[in-house]
Amino acid sequence: MKLYARQHGHGQEADVISLHGLFGSQENLGMINRGLAESFRVHGLDLRNHGRSPHDEAMNYVAMADDVLEYMDDNQLENVHLVGHSMGGKVAMTVALKAPERVNRLAVIDIAPVTYWERRHDSILEGLSLMPLNRLKSRSEADGFLEAYEPEQGVRQFLLKNLYRDDQGNYRWRMNLPAIMTHYMEILAGQQSDIGFANDTLFIKGGESDYMLPEHRERVLALFPSASVRVIPGAGHWVHAQKPELVTRTLLRFLG
Repeated sequence: MKLYARQHGHGQEADVISLHGLFGSQENLGMINRGLAESFRVHGLDLRNHGRSPHDEAMNYVAMADDVLEYMDDNQLENVHLVGHSMGGKVAMTVALKAPERVNRLAVIDIAPVTYWERRHDSILEGLSLMPLNRLKSRSEADGFLEAYEPEQGVRQFLLKNLYRDDQGNYRWRMNLPAIMTHYMEILAGQQSDIGFANDTLFIKGGESDYMLPEHRERVLALFPSASVRVIPGAGHWVHAQKPELVTRTLLRFLG
C-alpha cells in the first residue's frame, strides 16, 4: 500500500518516520515533526485507513508495519529512526520487531506492547458511525451531534479533523470507519516477537496517563531490553499535544 506522506527538513543527520494514533493523521504530530526537522528529514505518514492514505479491509499491525517498510523501500530508506504515538507506537514497535536491521532508534509515545482489553472508544465509535453526514450543514452541527458521545471539546475537535466535503458538497469521513470498527480488537492487540529489538528504545509516558502502567514493565523489557522511560509531568495520553516543546526536546536528545 502506498501511504500518503509529508516530509519536513532536509536530512542533515538521518531520516525519522513518525506515525500517528487511532483516528489521527500525520497532521497530529505536526508540531513534533517540524521541531525534529531542524536536525532530521522527517516523514510524517498517514497510516492505512487514515488521513489521505488508501483504504483497505485489512487492519492489523503486521499489515500496517508492512506498509511502512514498503514506504521505506520506495524512498530508498535503508535505516530510519521511528517515532510513534499510541496506535502509531504499536506500528513502530511492530516494524522494529519485524525488521530490526532497518530501525536505528525507536521512540514510543504513551503506549505499551500489550493487549488493552478495555474498549475505550465505543462511545466515540457509536457517535461517528451515527453521524448524519448527508444532512450535515456545518462542522458546528457535527460538533453538537458528537457532544452526546464525547464531552471533551478537544477530543471532538481532533475527531472532526477527519471531516471533509466531497465533490457534491456532502460531508464524509477521511478515515475508513467500517474497517476501524471491524478490526478494533486487533488495534488493541499487543506485540509479539521471539527475538526482540536490542537497539535503544525510549518510551515517553504522560504522567497522568494510564496507558503505560508498572505491570507493563516486564513485557516492555522482554521485547525491548534497552528500553528507558521518560515521564512527562502534567500530561495525559495526548502528551505530544499537551507538552510539544518538552516532547520535542526529549526526542532530539534521544535521537541525536
